[in-house]
Amino acid sequence: MSNVTLKQLKYFDALARELHFGRAAEACAVTQPALSMQMNELEQSLGVTLVERTRAGVQLTDKGAELARRAHRILGEVRDLVGFAMHAGKVLTGSLRFGVIPTIAPYILPPLLPRLKEDYPDLELHVRETQTQPLTEELLDGKLDVLLLALPIKHADLENEALFEDKFLLAMPKERRKVVGAPKATREMIEQERLLLLEEGHCLRDQALAFCNLQQVQSVNTFGATSLSTIVELVAAGFGITLLPEVSLEIESRGRDLTILRFAGEEPSRSIGLLWRSTSPRKADFIELGRFIAEAARKGPLAFAQALS
Repeated sequence: MSNVTLKQLKYFDALARELHFGRAAEACAVTQPALSMQMNELEQSLGVTLVERTRAGVQLTDKGAELARRAHRILGEVRDLVGFAMHAGKVLTGSLRFGVIPTIAPYILPPLLPRLKEDYPDLELHVRETQTQPLTEELLDGKLDVLLLALPIKHADLENEALFEDKFLLAMPKERRKVVGAPKATREMIEQERLLLLEEGHCLRDQALAFCNLQQVQSVNTFGATSLSTIVELVAAGFGITLLPEVSLEIESRGRDLTILRFAGEEPSRSIGLLWRSTSPRKADFIELGRFIAEAARKGPLAFAQALS
């Protein structure tokens, strides 16, 4: 039996994901014949049939599916091994692929990035901003190193650290304050208004709905909005109300005619933290990054939000 190479495992991992020789070859930046040859050699080395070729593309055999899971795990451990060798004894140096959800990135990154650059000039930060599900998938696939998002995220292969609590406040058009006349917000206020939220897929939407106990969402309108800035503009224009996280207030309340109220009693909130693979050798990096993020939040957007109280 000849040796199985990491190149073959990499090609097989791509083929298992794409289930198409052409797309897998493109993902690996090789020609399709080159990938096919490596797959044939891998099958011969292992003595098993990994894939079944069909008109539609490729299907994994039962043994192929099991070997694909093992190959994916091996490749992840190899990436972590390389990462350990590159960063042993050093903190926040070299390349760091950092994923952030859209309801955090515009508010935490501005105070965070200059401080990181000043204290860790050798850090090469690559930022990816998108929703929680694709970020988590890319983290598990080894395409990202660490995520900043709303917790909890439960997965056996992932580890997390909570950094701070981000409270929700009620935002409504400025003229509504005279009608409401209350110093604090209540859930009953939400039930009487049109609630504007981000479109499906954003965790902030799910958190807001859970707090409001809204199982039926007929009174909820998204307008297809993908950013809090769009939602806030709609609120200021009188189209409805929304829940805003504290970290967003400094930016989203600026120059807009809004009434912002804290909730009476126990205030709703989300837990913001970091998420990484349990096998990653860069935990020291993530702990230090978390310290910087928490400090940036306390001195920046959270300090501004407290001043509004």
